[in-house]
Amino acid sequence: MKITAEEAKPAITRLKRARGQLDAIIRMLEEGEECEKVATQISAASTAVSRAGFLVISKGMQKCMEEEGPNSLDQERLEKIFLSLA
Repeated sequence: MKITAEEAKPAITRLKRARGQLDAIIRMLEEGEECEKVATQISAASTAVSRAGFLVISKGMQKCMEEEGPNSLDQERLEKIFLSLA
């Protein structure tokens, strides 16, 4: 399942946002910021990365079904893909 850069654009946007959040988290830790604020930002970055992963899988599944038909995605393959994000 390959997707184009244009199809991946929403995921790329989320990942760039997460990269910015990670830079901010590192800065917060270096500056001795409150633990609660750091944890909140870590949670936000983690969520952004997870959602980007699901966007990629969703678009890949859509393309696979369009190009190869609905039977191309067997249960074992789908389970492996989704569990890779767990």
